[in-house]
Amino acid sequence: MKKYRILNLYACLGGNRYKWDEELAKLYQERFPNDKVIVADAHQYLLYHYKEFDFIWTSPPCPSHSRMTLSQKTTTNFNAKFPDMKLYEEIIFLDNFFDGKYCVENVIPYYEPLIPAKKRHRHLYWTNFNLPNTLSDRVFEGKFSKMVDERKYLEKWHEIDTSKYKGKQDKRKIARNLVDYEAGKTILETVFGIERKQNVNQVSIFDTLT
Repeated sequence: MKKYRILNLYACLGGNRYKWDEELAKLYQERFPNDKVIVADAHQYLLYHYKEFDFIWTSPPCPSHSRMTLSQKTTTNFNAKFPDMKLYEEIIFLDNFFDGKYCVENVIPYYEPLIPAKKRHRHLYWTNFNLPNTLSDRVFEGKFSKMVDERKYLEKWHEIDTSKYKGKQDKRKIARNLVDYEAGKTILETVFGIERKQNVNQVSIFDTLT
């Protein structure tokens, strides 16, 4: 059976930061010990290594695109920033240079997306394959009275434990930016299904020729 080479960029944060910190990399490695974890500039790593993989999932930094950012523009300490165009750089690059299957995930932005995307729940996806209309049947209850209650709920929802995290990032934000693992599973299985179908078709063609 073919081994698929999968690149999962910004993996542990779901786009919350430009690059991982070492503490989060440690947590990821403990959760998935068979994965090879690299702490580096994810954007540049994609540019230099994209040819080495069959499937690429990337979740570039999302804060500068989020509707939450726009909602804070009238607050006293609001720090205005340009939208981070690395999101669109990666979409355009993968669509034109990558021969495998790709999925770029991000938040629903406060503006009309510059490149049309597929909306699923509270996320947008850019892919070069058809996505199922339903990625997950799990129901998310998103109303909380306290931030600590939200973090505890999200940790249970994502089946993670941030108690060992010793870095500087907000644990609630770490949990908020993770993609539903059932959605991730559905997308990966969709890619595998397409690959299997293509392999079967190729075998059938060769059988006919012989």
